[in-house]
Amino acid sequence: MSAYLVAFLTALLGWWLSTGVILYLNLLPRHSHRWSVLAFSTLGLFSLTLLPQVARDATPLGAAAGFAIALAVWGWLEISYLMDFITGTHRQPCPPGTRGWRRFRLALGTSIHHELAVAGAGIAIIGLSWGGDNQVATGTYLVLWIMRWSAKLNLYLGVSNFNEHWLPERSRYLVTYMRKRRMNYLFPLSITLGTAGTVLLLRAAIGAGDDFGRLGNTLVCSLLALAVLEHWFLVLPLRDSALWQWAISAADRARGRQRPAARSKLPMTTAATREARGLDRGIRTGVGTG
Repeated sequence: MSAYLVAFLTALLGWWLSTGVILYLNLLPRHSHRWSVLAFSTLGLFSLTLLPQVARDATPLGAAAGFAIALAVWGWLEISYLMDFITGTHRQPCPPGTRGWRRFRLALGTSIHHELAVAGAGIAIIGLSWGGDNQVATGTYLVLWIMRWSAKLNLYLGVSNFNEHWLPERSRYLVTYMRKRRMNYLFPLSITLGTAGTVLLLRAAIGAGDDFGRLGNTLVCSLLALAVLEHWFLVLPLRDSALWQWAISAADRARGRQRPAARSKLPMTTAATREARGLDRGIRTGVGTG
């Protein structure tokens, strides 16, 4: 039982801490973002270089390393999107009254380059792990990828809660492609399939014959369970932002230390003022890695 608990706590800590770090960096002033993207890009690329060796390491340490590699690559992709470095071809609000295929096409255009980057990274992880006994990195990445697509489609179709305040002002146009509604027809399917996958992975972890199998399956199972929980936060009247209040408060303090110096310079432009106000807004809800 202790091995399963350690694996679950590891996945929980990785999910909570990585989300908090990305949130903190995203809330910092925009001039710092290029350094954040550079640091995460270096970490992501370095992690990929380790993957062929890790994929051959079917030990508990190898399972943990595969899990960490997938999180590092995913963090690189997420921060590049949130900080507006890799997005899409369309960066305008959805025109009023737009429906059907045109609305979907415009919505896809807002992130098409990022979707291609996510697919490219997924192909790289699958290719670099191919033939290895340790497929934890591949399993972890696939869970993040599939559940992210599910979350984005649910946001597009309509949910009651979403984390629009995580977006800086320059990216706030994305909210116009989201709908506010109590439920949509995809949500029950997302929850059902996600829960079924969690149960299957849990059974695989319990039935594993060695520590590597138990740890690897439990890590991926725990991450999928957390992704299902994040889906529930989209429709339930709950506020999970307190989980990352430490990141929000730290970013507020960091911005506060920089404001006096900024005031001594020339006045901000209208666009910069809007962005600062957007960054200063509190976070109403949060949806972690999804």
